[in-house]
Amino acid sequence: MTKKNKEFVIKVLCANCGTILYKYKKEGAGFLVKCYVDGILKDYTRKDLKCPKCNQQFARLARYHNRPAHKIIHGKVIVKGHCGQ
Repeated sequence: MTKKNKEFVIKVLCANCGTILYKYKKEGAGFLVKCYVDGILKDYTRKDLKCPKCNQQFARLARYHNRPAHKIIHGKVIVKGHCGQ
């Protein structure tokens, strides 16, 4: 028996000021540790990995499974689940 890969859309918000950063297509269950760049549906940032409102850095550039990703800094974002695309 194989597991089905569940995908759903979430909103990623700044933990400091509540500004929306991304709409992201999350793969699987669990905490948000990284955001693959190709999974970001809508990017509300200036592409500098900082909140556009309070200028707090929320992620670092990384590479996982040969895919570019944004490694989330623990405690810097809030996730709101299952929103419409």
